Amino acid sequence: MKKILFLVFLGIQLAFAQQIQLTDKLPMNPAVKVGKLKNGLTYYIHKNVEPAKRAQLRLVIKAGSILENENQRGLAHFMEHMNFNGTKNFPKNELLNFLEKSGIQFGADINAYTSFDETVYMLPVPTDTLAKLEKFMTVLSDWAAFALLDPTEIDKERGVILEEARTRKGAQSRINEKLLPVIFNGSKYASRLPIGLDTIIKTAPYEEFRKFYKNWYRPDLQAVVAVGDFDVAQMEALIIKHFGKIKKAKKPLERTKFGVPLKGGTEAIIITDTEQPNNVVQVYYLKPEKKTNTAADKRSDIVESLFNTMISNRLQELLQKANPPFLFGRSGYSSYLADLDALNVVAVAKGADVETALKAVLEENERAVRFGFTDSELGRAKQNMKTRLEKQVLEKNKTDSENYIDEYVNSFLNDEPSTSEDYDLMFSNQFLEGITVAEVNALVKQLITKENRVLALIGSEKDKDKLPTVAQLKTWLDNTSTANLTAYVDEKVAGSLVEKMPVASKIKSETKIAELGVTEIVFENGIKVNLKPTDYKNDEIVFTGKSYGGSSLYEDADFDNASFASRAAGLSGNGALKSTQLKKFMTGKVANVNATIGESTESINGSSSVKDIETALQMVYNKFTNNIIDPDAVKGALANQVSSLSGLEKTPVPDKTFFDTIQTVMGGYAYRSKPMTSERMQKIDIDKAFGIFKDRFKDASDFEFTFVGNFDVDKLKPLLATYIGGLPTNGLKETFKDRKIDMPKGKVNKLVKAGKENKATALIVLQGDYKASDKEDVQIELLGEILNIKLTERLREQEGGVYSPNVQGSPNRIPREKFVYSIYFPCSPANVEKLATISLDEVAKIVANGPESVDVDKVISKKTLDLQTAVKTNAYWLNNLSTAYLQKEDIREILKEGELLKSINKESLKAAAQKYFKADNVLKAVMLPEDK
Repeated sequence: MKKILFLVFLGIQLAFAQQIQLTDKLPMNPAVKVGKLKNGLTYYIHKNVEPAKRAQLRLVIKAGSILENENQRGLAHFMEHMNFNGTKNFPKNELLNFLEKSGIQFGADINAYTSFDETVYMLPVPTDTLAKLEKFMTVLSDWAAFALLDPTEIDKERGVILEEARTRKGAQSRINEKLLPVIFNGSKYASRLPIGLDTIIKTAPYEEFRKFYKNWYRPDLQAVVAVGDFDVAQMEALIIKHFGKIKKAKKPLERTKFGVPLKGGTEAIIITDTEQPNNVVQVYYLKPEKKTNTAADKRSDIVESLFNTMISNRLQELLQKANPPFLFGRSGYSSYLADLDALNVVAVAKGADVETALKAVLEENERAVRFGFTDSELGRAKQNMKTRLEKQVLEKNKTDSENYIDEYVNSFLNDEPSTSEDYDLMFSNQFLEGITVAEVNALVKQLITKENRVLALIGSEKDKDKLPTVAQLKTWLDNTSTANLTAYVDEKVAGSLVEKMPVASKIKSETKIAELGVTEIVFENGIKVNLKPTDYKNDEIVFTGKSYGGSSLYEDADFDNASFASRAAGLSGNGALKSTQLKKFMTGKVANVNATIGESTESINGSSSVKDIETALQMVYNKFTNNIIDPDAVKGALANQVSSLSGLEKTPVPDKTFFDTIQTVMGGYAYRSKPMTSERMQKIDIDKAFGIFKDRFKDASDFEFTFVGNFDVDKLKPLLATYIGGLPTNGLKETFKDRKIDMPKGKVNKLVKAGKENKATALIVLQGDYKASDKEDVQIELLGEILNIKLTERLREQEGGVYSPNVQGSPNRIPREKFVYSIYFPCSPANVEKLATISLDEVAKIVANGPESVDVDKVISKKTLDLQTAVKTNAYWLNNLSTAYLQKEDIREILKEGELLKSINKESLKAAAQKYFKADNVLKAVMLPEDK
């Protein structure tokens, strides 16, 4: 690997042999073909073969809600919806029907968003035939210029938009209505939230839709972005064919670039709400937007990134104290909105103690202003940045197309180039070391000034009398410079993870499963390790070790201690290194290991780069042999959790109230099914919790490990022999305990009253026992997806009563073989009972008649496409192999998933529906506003 790294980076140096000058314009990634049609449309084409036979397509429009007239507020977003409700080549609902038949699911795959300044349509597609690809380009071109805007379809969609708007109403929307005008300083942005106004959504004349579409959906404001496994010349020809015929606007309206004025000084506001549980202070230090077009701009971006990393690390260290000053603290500089960048400072207070929280974050910024950062902090930040860039270069031919597509979308929207991984690494090699502490410290002083600040306190109505005034907030903000501060002291970095090396174990047996490329090894200490080398990623190894037991082995009196145990261990770092020390030790390394205690299992999960696999294995070894608690970090986290829960109990959030109730009911009111409370959290015994963690990981006898990724089995064996073969084993074999936690039998109705907005939420749950098999598991999931299609058609398209229903079918084998179906949707209180009845009616139809063939084809096409992509990922194999090994199943069955899908049809799904869509055990829960 070192030789490969050297050759890769040597190639980069040769490719960019000429020194970069700071005055140079940044080059666009040479892998991308950028062009412009005669009508003004821009296109970006990048051939990328991960995943194979797939592509990501985008239609990007520099038009959003900011361009709406007063009587069009909400129509930019409405227009996005209408493009799915009838175009020239796909009238009415034929577009979704065509795409879903192609295995592309509405919502999960096909989607779009509208913001202030842009609208973006997203389409992931298969590219196995040119004919299919051409049809998908027809979809994009129809969105660009050929929407039908049929009045009947507009009227049908009004209800859907109103329901989407309803889902967003609550404390946050009420707060934004007061906060945004202050931040946006009287600009048009303050009155152009994309969701719009209900009154206009209900009554906007059809002509206004056509006017907005004609004025702003035009080629000179549009870009087509295509990244994926296709021939670039063919893709370019398709773009020219389908988009070149779109006519250029004869008298285009000027696309005004709107901005937010900076008036100087400090604007301040206090906003309280009856459903806001925490008290949060935000400070925006607003700056004019800085574009990144030259090498000098890019170097400035690096300085800003280094600052963000170092200040974030300092704030994170405060959370490791026994009495942290805040629940959450943040300070970071980035682009913000419109023509603004901002240093955003956030402090979430413990209870009503806003002063302590705000001053803690402000004083860390002031400490940086007054004393600066240290050379060691900067060195670590640089090394981590370089490691990240080197990894990007190593993985560039194995990077998912979805990772690239947003880069080019933003390139078009922001008029900035998107540089390549090679260039980014070359740039850092030339300029990174030359960035000094003094330079970063100077940036801090430029960012933190008394000009152009917005100070906002978002608080709980119940704490209103305890909160500071605007004058007090401003005083704290302005007087930070007088605080009695000392310079930051950087801890010395530890030299090693493992204090005492383990005694390696010999291999007892070795078996190869040729069909799957898996090697199974058993060491003399009895631990089994399963290895599947892959080339799906160049620099990734993922692994897990699992055993049965978990919190199920502890009685209710210790359940909360068991539930907190793995968090206590995670907060304490690894081995003798506390969390803050571990982070510094891991500078330049890519390895992560977590140990968790679930309800029925305990597990070790991790990942690493190829070069850092030994470090990851050392971390695994420590989790079993060298657990040392960090009492301050654990006490601090526990105190913060108590404070957070107290806030939620004092000021309940409607959705949490609803789902806490559901959780309790579905668990048969068992202690373990009830939501955590501040009272219960206060009773957690840290020593007992940590003792439970050590108990779960003291003996590795019944753990089985699986490794997947880019490794050589023979080269990995010695490391495994040392760190896995060296784990303590006493022959203990455990299983989980079934605590018999079940939803009540029969039909259960639950009404929850919460919230002040005029909105309801419905949740219908069907559950029961089943005889597990791979086919039954898949059929349960597919039936959920079919029901989701039917409820989207009925509740959304026909009734206009919901924005997006959500249906899931989940088979569960542990602790018993049970299935659960959940149907969830927010809606109007006036419609909730009607829509719930319709939902169960659709369930009954599938039971009586079976699913429609077209829907069966859709969900199987979707599942097949997903499988074709998934089998080329390390995550797929790790999950499937480790699950099969844990459940003592034949791992060869994993290879039969594709054939299994072919065996499923309308008849088999009808039979499954008659077994699982029973109305015997049904929970119907409804949340209504408090005044209903």
